[in-house]
Amino acid sequence: MTDSSDDILTRPLGVDVPAPGPKAALARLRARLATLGRSPRAVAAGLGGLGVAVLGLVLLLGDPKAGEPRVQVAIAVRETMPAAGRPPSPEAAAANEPAPASKLQSSAVEVESASGVTVVRAGGSAAPAEAVVIRVPQADAPKLAPAPDPRLTERGRHGVLPKLGDGRIRPLDVYARSEEPGSGPRIAILLTGLGVGQAATASAIVKLPPAVSLAFSPYGADAERSAARARAFGHEILLQAPMEPFDYPDSDPGPQGLLTAAKGSENADRLAWVMSRFSGYVGVTNFMGAKFMADAVAFEPVLRDIATRGLGFLDDGTNARGVPADLLGKTKVPAARAEIVLDAVPRPEAIDRELARLEAQARANGFALASGSAQPMTIERIARWSRELEGRGIRLVPASVALRGAKAVRVTKAD
Repeated sequence: MTDSSDDILTRPLGVDVPAPGPKAALARLRARLATLGRSPRAVAAGLGGLGVAVLGLVLLLGDPKAGEPRVQVAIAVRETMPAAGRPPSPEAAAANEPAPASKLQSSAVEVESASGVTVVRAGGSAAPAEAVVIRVPQADAPKLAPAPDPRLTERGRHGVLPKLGDGRIRPLDVYARSEEPGSGPRIAILLTGLGVGQAATASAIVKLPPAVSLAFSPYGADAERSAARARAFGHEILLQAPMEPFDYPDSDPGPQGLLTAAKGSENADRLAWVMSRFSGYVGVTNFMGAKFMADAVAFEPVLRDIATRGLGFLDDGTNARGVPADLLGKTKVPAARAEIVLDAVPRPEAIDRELARLEAQARANGFALASGSAQPMTIERIARWSRELEGRGIRLVPASVALRGAKAVRVTKAD
């Protein structure tokens, strides 16, 4: 049977009906589609079939733009208009030409080093949050000799080491900051522990007067660059050598610490590693080391090595016992000991009290040497105290003054 049920029911019996024309066929198709549209199953089946058909076309033909919108924009490069509509002079045109890539600064650190301007960002200063503090070195400030000086270096197993140059030229003399002319009582301050905290190191370099000497730890992640920036700002530098304390190993000076139980060759190798971390220092100071410095057998070879390299040794005064005078005389090393530890009691009023005592000692003896650690509080109190120091008739001088010249082997004692 080829006729639909509707045609059979509506066609008169025994009468042949001719085939419908095009218009009748179209009307019949519309009627059937309307009937299917009222059936949910038929609609769902139709939509599913349409989706399959579209997916098949995409897989067969592909999407040439991969579904990502694209746009093409033409960029026109225009020359900068000269002021007042006048053509630029040849000199101005030459100045506006882009610099070659070799002359462009690749980082903010290089820009600061090249310009002589040091920038301290918020976090390492007392400035408000988001502030940027810039301090420019004085034009007439003493300049330190470049480091490393090829005349004063030799290659060791761990890197470049200082040495005594031809004609007995000492790194102690070449790398030291010169004492500015003047008269009256003098004070030298050594700040230790630089290089292991970026904020404290930057703060000490820019906030403290350049005459304050800075001692750097060999364990700093960027010790060479930090020490070089300190020297560029006018501070002479020293090297901190980690040494064994009495309560070792509860207190550990570090993986390259000098130990009383180690062989002489092992301590010599450790000292060479420490000395190779950066260049330009005038001498060595201790980090911890009460037990090691009290042991003449262990300490004597170290002092001899320091002396033969043209360096000095400065005891930071944190240990109750200093280096025995006979040991210093035996090794002929230029040496001194800090008379006052400014932040032995780490409180603002205690630091101020020690600074006042330092002044009194300088007035009584003509010279006084103190040490302190690179803690924010210590840096702030020294910076504040030093602002009016010259007006009180006292001069700040570098710590190397205690190591050089006629009084090079001057050893002072802390009270």
